[in-house]
Parts: sequence; C-alpha cells; structure tokens
Amino acid sequence: MGIFDWAILISIIVIIIVVALYFLNRWAGSRMAQQNDMVEKHKQSVTIYIIDKKKDKIANAGLPKAMAAQVPRMGRIMKVPLVKAKVGKDIMTLMCENSVYPALPVKKSVTVEMAGIYIVGMKGMKSKAEMDKKKGGGFFARFKR
Repeated sequence: MGIFDWAILISIIVIIIVVALYFLNRWAGSRMAQQNDMVEKHKQSVTIYIIDKKKDKIANAGLPKAMAAQVPRMGRIMKVPLVKAKVGKDIMTLMCENSVYPALPVKKSVTVEMAGIYIVGMKGMKSKAEMDKKKGGGFFARFKR
C-alpha cells in the first residue's frame, strides 16, 4: 500500500468518526431536552437551611442506593456538587446544578427551586458577573490590583 492508499483510509475513518459524533450529539441533546422538560414540570419552591456544601463522588455522598444505581457510569466517576441541608425537619443530602452551586450561602436559609433531590435554581440568585465581582474577579484580577 502506498501513501495515497493510507491517506484515503485515514480520511474515511475520520469522516466516519465525525458522522458518528454528530448523531451521538443529536441523540444526547434530545435526551437532555426531555430531562429538562421533566425537571421544569416537577420543580417546586422550598425554603431550606444549608448546613454544608462540597463537591464529591455520588458513592461518597450517602444518597439512597436505589438513586445511586440509576446514575450513569460516567456520573459515578465524576465529582458532583452536593449540598447538605435541612428541609423541613429532615437533614438531607441534595444534588445541585453547577450554575447554582457557587451562589448558595452556607449556614443560611434560602428559597430554592427543587425537583426531587435536585436543586435547580435559587430565588434571588446573583448573575455570573456579580458573583465574579464578589469573588474578586478571578486569579488574574488579583495581580492587576
């Protein structure tokens, strides 16, 4: 086989991979849209007292085994934002959306939007720009001052 044959073979493999990734992305996007619709349908406003928050693996979170078994394999490996909170009379470990996690204050009562044990949003949540300003603007902003 010459160089031309190898180039054709490699280009065919790359095209197959690109097409497979395109259809996989469309499939994942449709599943994500279905899940977001389900969350929007079932969310409710609840006042909770946040005891602690951390990022940890689902296995170390102390969540019910039935719920941990439903999490996909990749989700078990990754660290997720977890919030230990008092909801009513119960102390529960809740999962949190990545965009809401930095805005949640520790040792305070807040009104959040929950769907099951998943915190979707927070009432009065600050925007990304306000949160960056509060933190100091990031790593490089400290050196500019």
